[in-house]
Amino acid sequence: MADALSALRKSPIKAGHGGSAVASVTFAPAAARASLRAGADAVSALSSALGLELPTRPKGTASADGKHALWLGPDEWLLIGPDGVDFVALAGQSGALHSAVDVSHRNVAFVISGSGARATLASACPLDLGDAIFPVGAASRTVFGKAEVVIYRTGEESFRLECWRSFGEYCFGMLNEGAEDAAI
Repeated sequence: MADALSALRKSPIKAGHGGSAVASVTFAPAAARASLRAGADAVSALSSALGLELPTRPKGTASADGKHALWLGPDEWLLIGPDGVDFVALAGQSGALHSAVDVSHRNVAFVISGSGARATLASACPLDLGDAIFPVGAASRTVFGKAEVVIYRTGEESFRLECWRSFGEYCFGMLNEGAEDAAI
């Protein structure tokens, strides 16, 4: 059998961090990602195989052993984990009908943190990021400027923004502008 080929990951942006005095914007390290689609009848078996309970409610997330499952729709999740995790192989061990596609190279992520993190995101995102509507642990697919993104609230003052690589430079620029505005 031939050796597996691995693509070299290059940063889609020229700088690795930005922001302002109230909001830091950093390029997140490489991560394993998969798009998972499955019916409700497969959730239990997939959860067991993945080692984390797949959330089944809007904005729901689950985390275990550095792996995260973000609910994006009634039959769709974004899986994020440490670089090298093979979500497709793990899901394949479930024995349940599903679709799992490795999207590790498709996406990039930014970590937005600090007292102005919410204002930074709100500068180009229509989603209500208030505590009552979007508490710590919430995730949602939305838009940021003109880009489709997934926002995951990881802490009281920290968020993760996932976007396609082709929108990386655009989102980074918009985040930096938002962080500067949040500092005013």
